[in-house]
Amino acid sequence: MKLFFTILGSFLLCSSFSQELVKDSTGKYKPVVYPASFSASLDEVYTTVNDWNGRMDVYYQPNELVPTPIIINIHGGGWKNGVKESQGGFTQFFKSKISIANIEYRMTNQATAPAAVEDVRCALIYIIKNAKKFNIDVNKIVVLGGSAGGHLALMTGLLGNNHIFDSNCLLNDKIKVAAIIDKYGIADVWAWAYNDYGSSVRKSKSPGDWLGTKKNDEQFSKSVSPIWYVDKNSPPTLIIHGNADSTVPYQQSIELYNKFKLAGVKTEFITVEGGGHGKFTKEKNAELNDRIIQFIKESIQ
Repeated sequence: MKLFFTILGSFLLCSSFSQELVKDSTGKYKPVVYPASFSASLDEVYTTVNDWNGRMDVYYQPNELVPTPIIINIHGGGWKNGVKESQGGFTQFFKSKISIANIEYRMTNQATAPAAVEDVRCALIYIIKNAKKFNIDVNKIVVLGGSAGGHLALMTGLLGNNHIFDSNCLLNDKIKVAAIIDKYGIADVWAWAYNDYGSSVRKSKSPGDWLGTKKNDEQFSKSVSPIWYVDKNSPPTLIIHGNADSTVPYQQSIELYNKFKLAGVKTEFITVEGGGHGKFTKEKNAELNDRIIQFIKESIQ
């Protein structure tokens, strides 16, 4: 059976959809508010590695007469920070009758690369295997990510039926992604760690920390870098990046876009003029929201 998925991801900081939620007076994140027609399965364990349980919060629609689309939402944070509870802004998805799986994955201090890639692939496979439980249409699975989450979304989608990082969660069915939405994600981990992108881009310790003992291994770094998996069979991809991003170089998205175009893949690249690392204006976020929803609808028809 051919499975078609849409891969999208959440943001590292402020994003169009998955923004950090306001904490309550006790310092805890406020829970996600969802419509009465939805149900929630919180802290669903999608994989176990040694003594670590990978968890996701699933907001789904059990009473819909036909299976529904779902978005797998991946938080950012340089592979070393962030929790799923910090994510929100799902209202527009809920209004469009799209379910949400908001996931966590192993941080650098728990396990270095390729652990995070293995985890998000496991999350995808878990949703596939439990599609009936959550009333999900396996042809309309979506994952949303930006920054480190965008990198992980790209990896999940571009790997497709390549099971190199699926040893923890195997699936016999073929995995073919329908589309990817990447917001200022890392396309080339090695380049981010070692290339000089000019004084406007701060050097980050995140890629070296995430690569761990493999930080000087260029071939391994390429194996966890999305740009090296682009080919003529790659899914259509929407890329969004601010050209004043001082964290993840804007040039990374340019190079990724060019590689998609060279491969003949349908690709759209939205440049946010003067935009930083997800710190877009309210008006720009609203504009991007509309385009993302439209892109999803186009991809899952």
